[in-house]
Amino acid sequence: MSRRRPFRFLYCLLALALGLQAVIIDRVAASVGNRVITASGVDRQIRVTAFQDGAKPDFSPAARRAAADRMVEQKLIERELSNSRYPLPDPAELLPAIDQFKKDHFKDEPGYQRALAEYGITEGDFKDLLLWQRTLLRFIEVRFDTGVQITDREIQDYFEKTVKPAAEIAHPGQPVDLDDYRDQIEQTLAGKRADQQLDTWLKEARKRVEIVYHDEVFQ
Repeated sequence: MSRRRPFRFLYCLLALALGLQAVIIDRVAASVGNRVITASGVDRQIRVTAFQDGAKPDFSPAARRAAADRMVEQKLIERELSNSRYPLPDPAELLPAIDQFKKDHFKDEPGYQRALAEYGITEGDFKDLLLWQRTLLRFIEVRFDTGVQITDREIQDYFEKTVKPAAEIAHPGQPVDLDDYRDQIEQTLAGKRADQQLDTWLKEARKRVEIVYHDEVFQ
């Protein structure tokens, strides 16, 4: 019995070392109140976003900090969603979007799966990103879009300063009529206004909760 104790002791030391290593690897990058954002979570966010965009993942300090900022905003909105009765999207709604993404970017299912592996993510990670993007859009629509009012003057100004010059360059010699672009302009301006209101809301939300960044993680 006594001969086995050294092995048990060594096993405990090994287990402790592995446990410490796991803690060191998955450090806390930021916290929003009692919600934690880990370093591995930040890297996963970079990988899955790059996968969606078909780009190379950028793990530079600036890119990792920007990813953490987006995740902080996500935590703030999740706090609001948990405290209010906002309609949430059904994960089943993602299936058509995923199928279309596959058709647009990959020849077949094996190619899609290989790309996921190359980016170091799972399909579940990708689904989580799509679900969050849809949740964010739903939140903006319900919280901000419904109260946005665009005046005729705003539409006219945007048409004269932005739409008309671009249309004249794209289609020289052809008449450019406001009514042909009115709905599109109104949607664009409403989206811009909603984005501004969201930015204002996020600034106020940041003041209501303690947010801590661990700068050493982004070095």
